[in-house]
Amino acid sequence: MTITVKDLSYDYGPQPVLDNLSLVIQPGFNVLLGPNGAGKSTLFSLLTGLYQTLQGEVGYGQLSLQQHRRKVLSQLGIVFQQSTLDIDLTVKQNLIYHACLHGLSFSTALKNIEHILDALQLSSRLNDKVRTLNGGHRRRLEIARAMMHKPNYLLLDEPTVGLDNESRSLIVGYIRQQCKQQRLCVLWTTHLMDEVERSDFLIILSKGQVKAEGSTEQLCREFQADDVYQLYRQLTESVEIV
Repeated sequence: MTITVKDLSYDYGPQPVLDNLSLVIQPGFNVLLGPNGAGKSTLFSLLTGLYQTLQGEVGYGQLSLQQHRRKVLSQLGIVFQQSTLDIDLTVKQNLIYHACLHGLSFSTALKNIEHILDALQLSSRLNDKVRTLNGGHRRRLEIARAMMHKPNYLLLDEPTVGLDNESRSLIVGYIRQQCKQQRLCVLWTTHLMDEVERSDFLIILSKGQVKAEGSTEQLCREFQADDVYQLYRQLTESVEIV
């Protein structure tokens, strides 16, 4: 259940956004950290098949995303940075629609995520239209939706950006818990360093290149950094406050 990226490059013009990038992402909680413009969202779009891979390879386990796109996507749970909910439908209707896309009956899908809805405090909102939900509840719904078909891989692109502290804490804690219980391969893309724990596998991206990868604790020792903040600034030369 690994994600393999090999010699991946991408550009929107003369300047490459990703430059010959290679990675192996193992099961567990993996954090992709980098400043704005580092290439995180572009990499995420390539990993999820939103963008077509023109140079390099992306693999999930033994399957190539390019050659086995449908089979790979059926194993992914995805939360994009921008909301993809239909705000004129209810919570339940959004979930039913997604279940149908995966060939699931809603009763099966709802059974799969009954505990998720409870944990994310959404059970009482099933019949509410999404437009009545605040940002934190909408994001929780997207996470429940992404997990309803029991994916092997969970990819989240800055899932807590702009949320209140209560929602951030609930979402981060829940995903970490599920990662351990289900042995998921989670890629958590962020620029918020307080979401990184010392045991996480950390990938630091800057200017389209991987500056470092390994456990946060190991990288701090290797680069003689006191904490992830110092490590981040040392490797990215970023003055961004995160």
